[in-house]
Amino acid sequence: MSAYTLGNLRIVDLTKYLDPAVETRRCHLYRFNTGGRIPDFHTIMDLTSHLGTHCEFPYHHDDNWPDGSMLPLTSFLGRGVYVAIGDAQPNSYITAQMLDKLLGGKVREGDIIILDSPYKLAPFTEKTNTKEDKRLFVNAQTARWMVDHRIKCVGFGDGVSIENRNEDVKPFHDICMAENITFLEVLKNLEELERDIFFISFAPLYIKGLDSCPVRVYAIEGIEGYC
Repeated sequence: MSAYTLGNLRIVDLTKYLDPAVETRRCHLYRFNTGGRIPDFHTIMDLTSHLGTHCEFPYHHDDNWPDGSMLPLTSFLGRGVYVAIGDAQPNSYITAQMLDKLLGGKVREGDIIILDSPYKLAPFTEKTNTKEDKRLFVNAQTARWMVDHRIKCVGFGDGVSIENRNEDVKPFHDICMAENITFLEVLKNLEELERDIFFISFAPLYIKGLDSCPVRVYAIEGIEGYC
């Protein structure tokens, strides 16, 4: 179940479900009882910072840029805008012209933009960059559009690739992250959204030195001022 109602609000869970038994990225849980007459179970979590649905911080690409603990909490919540790019050719780039056409008049400073397309493929798998991979690409031009519109985070559904080639991926990261724009990767259940503008939250763990962190992302539809 990924969509819920809470009074007049509708909540959509946009997070990938993680099962340590099948994850290909590092994900191990060690549960133990600390002892004594009263059961007191704890769990050691051995995880990579880029596991499942995760938020990447500027520190991911430069030692001198902020880690997750250095960014304000407001970096991880706010007005979300979802755009499903349905009229682009497979393996084409998300251009500034395309974004202007689809998002013109919708975007405000400080928004969180989520990009997607019909060409779905789970990221970071053996099918990445094969003939089966028809996802849309981002590049330096896409990044400059994000910077020019002063958005604070960009997220990706399974219809967008950020792993096609270094010549595109590195400048996209560097241009955005130099302006403290964070990334939300491996978003799920976007088809459950009934609105394209909503409140979104994805607060990471408050730990010094994190370049990225798994997060529980959710959209809330129906909040006044976020619709």
